[in-house]
Amino acid sequence: MIVLILGLGFLRRPLGIVAALLTALTVSFLNDSFAGTFSEKATRTVRQFSPHLAAKMRPPLTPVIRGRPSAKRTIHVCGQPRWVFVMIFSCVSFILWYVSCGLLTVAWALAIGLLATVLHASFRTPNLKARLNTFREEFRAVWRNFSEL
Repeated sequence: MIVLILGLGFLRRPLGIVAALLTALTVSFLNDSFAGTFSEKATRTVRQFSPHLAAKMRPPLTPVIRGRPSAKRTIHVCGQPRWVFVMIFSCVSFILWYVSCGLLTVAWALAIGLLATVLHASFRTPNLKARLNTFREEFRAVWRNFSEL
């Protein structure tokens, strides 16, 4: 949603749209399942063209001590640690934001987004799920009584 809004804001600036997409990809790489899935799909795609390069893109083997895998497992994307991809994509997206003259717009969007989040959290009713369940049970009781008539 945020990327769509930023993309509409930069409709006249194609570099701004690319920067918004690259920023979304950077944030997505922070998710473990997305990073693993992306790495797997990219490796499969590269394997069709160059099996040798696909073999290099595999993550390094992790040592197994006494039949137990390491508890602290680092996520690899295309054979590199995830933080390398996040840093590269962050730097490239920052450069694209700077070149497209969109840093001020991104700063305003970030400020408005943070303000909206804080306002939403402060006005949110506590225990909304329990209140909705109570309402649902009351509605069912009334409906049962109504259908018996």
